Amino acid sequence: MSETICLKRGAGIVRLVLVCAIASLPACTTIGPEFEKPESTVSDQWNESSDPMVNTESAENKTWWLVFEDPILNELVSLAYRQNLSLQIAGLRILEARAQLGIAVGRNFPQVQQGLGSAVYSSSSENAAANIPGADLSFANYDLSFDANWELDFWGKFRRGIESADASFLASVADYDDALVTLTAEVARAYAAMRTSEERLRISLENVDIQEQAVKIAEARFKFGSTTELDTKQAQTLLFSTLSTIPELQANIRQFRNAIAVLLGITPGLVDAIIGETGPIPTVPDSVTVGIPTELLRRRPDIRRAELDAAAQSALIGVARSDLYPSFVLFGTIGLASSTSSRAKSSTLLDSDSVYFSGGPGFSWNLFNYGRIRNEVRVQDARFQQLLVNYQNTVLLALQEAEDAMIGFIRTREQLGYLKNGVAAAQRAVDIALLQYQEGAADYTRVLNTQEALFREQEREVTSRGLAVANVVALYKALGGGWQVRIGNEIIPAETRDEMAKRTNWGQLLKTRTDPAQESEELKKERRRVAW
Repeated sequence: MSETICLKRGAGIVRLVLVCAIASLPACTTIGPEFEKPESTVSDQWNESSDPMVNTESAENKTWWLVFEDPILNELVSLAYRQNLSLQIAGLRILEARAQLGIAVGRNFPQVQQGLGSAVYSSSSENAAANIPGADLSFANYDLSFDANWELDFWGKFRRGIESADASFLASVADYDDALVTLTAEVARAYAAMRTSEERLRISLENVDIQEQAVKIAEARFKFGSTTELDTKQAQTLLFSTLSTIPELQANIRQFRNAIAVLLGITPGLVDAIIGETGPIPTVPDSVTVGIPTELLRRRPDIRRAELDAAAQSALIGVARSDLYPSFVLFGTIGLASSTSSRAKSSTLLDSDSVYFSGGPGFSWNLFNYGRIRNEVRVQDARFQQLLVNYQNTVLLALQEAEDAMIGFIRTREQLGYLKNGVAAAQRAVDIALLQYQEGAADYTRVLNTQEALFREQEREVTSRGLAVANVVALYKALGGGWQVRIGNEIIPAETRDEMAKRTNWGQLLKTRTDPAQESEELKKERRRVAW
């Protein structure tokens, strides 16, 4: 009987809380600005759109590194995507942001929900002056209660908090994508630079062979009195100058290999088995597919991140402004309490007379803190404006990077044709000058000049090829290509997920694959539900 009365009274408290909450909902509003995507002026076409090397057809450039037709580079990019440690950190930050979103969603529910219980046994001194003779000096107090405190989202404070956390979560995904774009570009850049250094080393060794032959000829002619010692020393000087370039190139090659190893998340000693001893510079494509400038706003992750950062900050203005208004709270406590003396035969905790409860609405208003609160709103608004300007600046920088890389590719590609012809001419000049010198028809100065010119032109041609590859890499990075490979894949390795699952209950968060560009409103709601 007592349990039935207790439950009825508890149900009455619950009904009171629900009625108050429902009655307040129609009056709820959401204060603060509604975020609108920042505007940024973007041209319809690139400056070099008319060049035949530029293809303006729309393309995602998901796997742009395939244009180099280098299977080793393809393998390196694949390994870096799976193993790079910095990228894994970016993926873990996505999980952190999802958990933060769950915390923001949780604030919409009663903020305080706790069960309390205690059992205290007391025994007083019989000789104390305050005690009544014959009274029971030993007794136990029992208390069992449930407290709830719910600040209603009357002004949309918590809803704005969810908007901010949701935008921050999506910004963390954009950060991951940006890290992936940078990673693929860095792998290709380091690989091309390594192959360029290897090609320069090969040229140095070839010129050493040529110049050693010239030294032998000069020494022979000096020995037989046909020339002075000057020819010999000039030949040796050029030879030693060429030899001095070899150690530096060997060091560069090793350093580039070490850099690639770090990008792959492995120790430097393991990368040689993947790369091999030596190889050609990646083939420079005849043209590049760049689409149109407006596609940057959709494709580049850093632009998307700048927009989401602004969206997250816009919601925080509403959170700050809500402190200017009163906050409304529903609170309640229901419980059982009784005291039992040592003479009592049983506990009375579950009797109907042991039930107690309290509850009702309340409000608080920071009437005397308006100056501080208004300045907090101003702080949030100033930060929001900074992020709007940052968005515009990010777009401008993206356009500059793309235009710079595009013109660099076009002009370097043109330069390569001239340099190849120059190398062929220099090679022929060396052969002629050396033959004439052997026959005594020319002095050694002509041989020296032609050999120096050959080495110089070969260096310029190889450097130009490496620069052309670097410009292609920079262009596709500027266009925001490469992050799409993660769509449909897990953001962190399976071993890491298993380790985290053993340590902490992550629910469904470790199994989520996120593609914000393809999300519908239903998927956004589902994301928030899973986050909570």
